[in-house]
Amino acid sequence: MSSIKDVASMSTIVKLIKESQYVDAIQILTAQSQKHPKSRAALSLLGYCYYHINNFSGSAECYKQLTQLYPEVEDYKVYYALSLYKAGAYPEATMALSALYSSSHTKMLRLQACIKYCEEDYSAAKLLLEKLPQDDPNYIYNMGCLLYQEGKYEEACVKFTSGVKLMGYIPALSYNIALCYYSLKMYPQALKQIEYIKNQGFKEHLQLSVEMISEDDDFHSMGNTPEHHQTVLIKALNLKAAIEYQRQNLKMAQEALTHLSPQFEQELDPVTLHNQALLNMDTKPSDGFKKLASLLQQPFFPHVTFANLLLLYCKYEYVYLAADVLAENAHLTHKIFTPYIYELLDALLMSQKTPEETFRKFDDMCGKLSEQVRKMAKKVRRQARNKEAKMKTVQECKEILEKYTVVMMAQAKIYWNRENYDMVQKIFHKSWEIWCEDDTLKLNIAHVLFMQNKYKKAISFYEPIVVKHSDNILNVSAVVLANLCFSYVMTCSNTQAEELMKEIEKKEKQISKDDPNKMVFHHCIVNLVIGMLYCTKGNYEFGISRVIKNLEPYDKKLGTDTWFYAKQCFLSLLENIAKHMVMPVDSVIKECIHFLEQCMRFGKTVPAHIQHPLEERCIQISKNTVAYEACKLLTLFYEVTCWK
Repeated sequence: MSSIKDVASMSTIVKLIKESQYVDAIQILTAQSQKHPKSRAALSLLGYCYYHINNFSGSAECYKQLTQLYPEVEDYKVYYALSLYKAGAYPEATMALSALYSSSHTKMLRLQACIKYCEEDYSAAKLLLEKLPQDDPNYIYNMGCLLYQEGKYEEACVKFTSGVKLMGYIPALSYNIALCYYSLKMYPQALKQIEYIKNQGFKEHLQLSVEMISEDDDFHSMGNTPEHHQTVLIKALNLKAAIEYQRQNLKMAQEALTHLSPQFEQELDPVTLHNQALLNMDTKPSDGFKKLASLLQQPFFPHVTFANLLLLYCKYEYVYLAADVLAENAHLTHKIFTPYIYELLDALLMSQKTPEETFRKFDDMCGKLSEQVRKMAKKVRRQARNKEAKMKTVQECKEILEKYTVVMMAQAKIYWNRENYDMVQKIFHKSWEIWCEDDTLKLNIAHVLFMQNKYKKAISFYEPIVVKHSDNILNVSAVVLANLCFSYVMTCSNTQAEELMKEIEKKEKQISKDDPNKMVFHHCIVNLVIGMLYCTKGNYEFGISRVIKNLEPYDKKLGTDTWFYAKQCFLSLLENIAKHMVMPVDSVIKECIHFLEQCMRFGKTVPAHIQHPLEERCIQISKNTVAYEACKLLTLFYEVTCWK
C-alpha cells in the first residue's frame, strides 16, 4: 500500500486542509500523486480537496482510480457516484450507484432521487423519496423541492418551514423559503429571509463581508470558497437582485450584487454572470451580450439565459444574430421556452422580412391574451368575498397584462418605425379598453399624440405621470418633461411651462448641493428643446441664444444627450443660411463661433453619440467626440457665412 512518504509534507497538507486552504493543498498533493500514482492517501485527500472547491470532475477522477485500486472499499464508490452527480454526469452517476452493494439503502435512495430530480424525471424522484421515512430531514427538504417544481409554492414553503422547525437554521432551507416567497410575489417576506441569510453568513464568516466595489476596480479575488456555498450567500444576493429588478429598482438590484465578495469573472457562477449581464445591459451592452453568449456554451446555465439573449438581440435589432443563435440551439426551444415566449420570438424574428405577417401574429397573440384578461376579470368579480383567492387571481391577471403590454408595444413599433402615428394610435386605443390604468400605455399614447402635434391631448396624458412623481420630479425622464413643456408653450400655457421648469431647476440645485460631482441634465434638456422650438419657428436669434446659455458651464452641461439637441439647432441654422432663407446678424454668428470653440475645448472626451454595442464598423474614437463634430460645424460656419 502506497502512502505519502514525506512526513513534513503530510503535516503541511493536514494543516492546509484544516484551514480550508484546499488550493494550496492540491498543489502539494498533485506533486505527490505524480511521484506515487497509486498512493491511496494522496488520491483520497486530493479527491476530498477537489470536492470542497467544487471541482467535481477532478474529485470524480480521483475516486474513480480509488474504486479501481480498492474495489472492496464501498465508501469510495459512494464518493465517486456523488462526485459524478455534482459534476452533472447523471447517467454515469446512476451507473456508479449500481455497483454498490452493502452501502446504506437510505443513502442510495437519497442520491438516486437527487439524480432523477436533476434529470427532470420528477415522478421517478417522487417514487424514490416516498420510500424514505417521512421524518427524515432529507425527505422534507427534497419533497419541498418537488412541490416547488410542480408550481405548488405555498405547499413547498410550508414543507421547508417545517424543516427549519425540525432541524434549526440551515442556509439552504432559508433560501428555499425565500425562493417560494419570490415565486408567490411576496417580496417583503422574501427580502426578510434574504437579510437573515446575509447577516448569518457574514456573522459566521467575516471575510465574506468584503464587498465588490465595482467590476472595474482592482481587487484581490477570494475565489470559489466552500463558505460561499455553505452560506448560500451568492444565491441569496442574486435572488435579492432579481426581486429589485422585478420591482424596477435597477440601482438597488445592481447594489445587491456588490455585496458579493470579490471574484474574478472566470470564477463567477452562471447565475451571477447572467444577472451582471442583464443589470448592466443599459450601460455595458457589448459586455452583456458577450457574457450571455458565453453562458450558452457552458454545460449548465440558467434557462432564462437563452430567451433573454434572443429577446435582447431583437430589442437592439440584431434579428439575424437572434436567428443564428436559435438555429444553433434549436434543441432547447421546446425544453426551455413557454408557448408565449416561443410565439413572441417567432413573430419578432420575422419583423424585418415580413412586417405584415409579424403584425398579424402579434394581433393573434393580443387577441388570446385579452381574452384571458377578460376571463380573469370575471373570476375576480366572482371571488369578491374570498380575499385571498381574489388577490391571487389579481396577481395572475397582472402577469397576463404585462405579457399583453409587451406584445402590444412590439406591434405598435412596426408602425412607429414607419412614422405611421395614426395606426399606432389605433393600436393603443384598442388596448385602452383592456388596461387603461397602465402608465406605460399612457406614456406611449402621450408620445404618439405629441408626434401628431396634438399638444392639448398629449398634455392630458403627460400631466398625471409628472404629478405622480411630484415628490421627486427628476424620476421622470427628461424627454417627457421636455415634451410636456414644449406642449405647454405650443398651447400658450407659458405659466405652467415656467412653473414646471422652476420645479426642475429647484430639484437639480438640491442635488448639486448634496453631490457636487453628480451630472443632472433635465433642466438643460428641457431648455434645449424649447430653444429648438424657437429655431423651428425661425426665431434663431432667441433659440440659439437660449441653447448656448443653458449649456453653461460647459464642463458640467456638455454631454452626449445635450449635444444631440444643441447640434440640431446649429445644423438647422446652417441649412437655412445656405438656402438664403435667413441671414442672422453678426452678433449671433459671433456667438455661435465662440460657442463651438468652447465645445472643441471642453468636448474632447465627450462622446458625440452612443454607438450600437455590436456595430461592425467602429467609429474612430477621435471622431466620435463633441470636439470633432464642433470643429466640423465651425468649419461649415466659416464657409457658409464667409466669416473672417
